[in-house]
Amino acid sequence: MSIVGHCVDIVEVARIARMRLEHGGHFLERCFTAAEQEYCLRNAKRADEHFSGRFAAKEAVLKVLGTGWRGKIAWTDMEILNDASGKPVLRLCGECAAVAGALGIVVWHVSISHTEIHAVGSAIGEK
Repeated sequence: MSIVGHCVDIVEVARIARMRLEHGGHFLERCFTAAEQEYCLRNAKRADEHFSGRFAAKEAVLKVLGTGWRGKIAWTDMEILNDASGKPVLRLCGECAAVAGALGIVVWHVSISHTEIHAVGSAIGEK
């Protein structure tokens, strides 16, 4: 396997908290799948950290794909959930899956870390 791209993104948790406060459900529905929302809202005290981490990881995925957020790309074309051990796992659909396929990406590695202030996401795509 060879690495197609490795990208990172950092997000201020306060920015995502502000988006949730100002735009509520519209922001959540636009950026996160129902399963992601359920996961992030399980711990209300840390929900903004969890949303921020996923947002940063999705930005990193878009950087690996080289698309940014434009055209037919939708935030919900990417879903980041956790496996049984807690490891983040990426699932693509729609335009993101099509772009990844065109690039030959068959394996993804995603990592998320956060504090009360910042969240960082990392994505590696391999072919």
